[in-house]
Amino acid sequence: MIPRYARKDATIIWDPATKYKIWFEIEAHAATKMAELGVIPTEAAETLWAKGKDAAFDSDRIDEIERTVKHDVIAFLTHVSEIVGPEARFLHQGMTSSDVLDTCFAVQLQRSADLLIEDVDLLLAAIKKRALEHKFTPTVGRSHGIHAEPVTFGLKLAGYYAEFVRARKRLEIAREEISTCAISGAVGTFANVSPDVEAYVADKMGLSIEPVSTQVIPRDRHAAFFAALGVVASSVERLATEIRHLQRTEVLEVEEFFSAGQKGSSAMPHKRNPVLTENLTGLARLVRSAVVPAMENVALWHERDISHSSVERGIAPDACVHLDFALRRLTNVVDNLLIYPENMQKNIDRLGGLVYSQRVMLAMTQKGMSREDSYSAVQRNAMKVWRGEGNFLDFLSADEDVSKFFTRAELEPFFDIGYHTKHVDTIFARVFGA
Repeated sequence: MIPRYARKDATIIWDPATKYKIWFEIEAHAATKMAELGVIPTEAAETLWAKGKDAAFDSDRIDEIERTVKHDVIAFLTHVSEIVGPEARFLHQGMTSSDVLDTCFAVQLQRSADLLIEDVDLLLAAIKKRALEHKFTPTVGRSHGIHAEPVTFGLKLAGYYAEFVRARKRLEIAREEISTCAISGAVGTFANVSPDVEAYVADKMGLSIEPVSTQVIPRDRHAAFFAALGVVASSVERLATEIRHLQRTEVLEVEEFFSAGQKGSSAMPHKRNPVLTENLTGLARLVRSAVVPAMENVALWHERDISHSSVERGIAPDACVHLDFALRRLTNVVDNLLIYPENMQKNIDRLGGLVYSQRVMLAMTQKGMSREDSYSAVQRNAMKVWRGEGNFLDFLSADEDVSKFFTRAELEPFFDIGYHTKHVDTIFARVFGA
């Protein structure tokens, strides 16, 4: 992962020291159960724990051994034997490398999921606070990037809140699906290791057992995990993109907080750029880049191969660490977002009332005019406003077809923004509860 976009809470999960500690715990728990089953001496299992539990496994030494043996798990076991002594020969009885690697990987992904769920909770709290703050702050809704009808800024944020509630559920499901343990030996038959050992290790590591491991945990689980991360990243990008658009100079309805001493451009001192949300857009792309390789990892040869290994060594820490960073950064952006209600109102008024065109058209159909004729009458007056020729209400009032049904005084209520916000409470109740 790139240190610039990484938090220690996330990176430590993927630190070699953490990995080797998990490897030892898997091996030692397996040894404890094997001793209980009479496969290895009880004294051997006790010695393993006594000498290895608090050991500081030397990554450099393990790397040195691996350069000779060309196998990471063997290198680790060799190093453990240097620390534990002769009793280390009872480690890894009937087990295969994937038993350790895949079970450890499950623990790391589970811990990452826990952190990401915590991140989403913080983001939800930030969005909810700002949504309630601007529940009835009017702003213009846009479709195709063009002014449509009025909404409220709180409603915009409520939509994102609901989306990240779904994101949290996806992460919970992904966490559950990835949290499986495999201690089944070569080709997954338990020929040389009891299923009781797997059950014991799974319980101690906070995992469930993998029904059929075939020597490796099936990679459809991992594909689903990284797909969930990719969807969450896309939600991050959607909110970041909204903020970027709303910060454009000609819009300026919201703005990233600009701290004292911050510089926006090396060339232009006046610039206040949306660098945080632009950065979030880029990070979302990085997280999503893990999805396709994870999907391609599903189709392994027969009972196992290691074509997935090099992929996962790269995508797993990168995707988990970058998404953690992105969620925390987005929370900071929302918490400190500068919101300009006066500019929102100014933009609503910018097109001289055109945002109320649908209500006028519908009112005319209710008076007896066909929808086609109503649309045509409203549109021809709207286009005059679009060309900058005047005010929508003035043109409608002077239009012969419109004036047959409504006086100016009768048209004026159709330009009431409250008409468009009357169900805000209903929507908020759906999102946030009563």
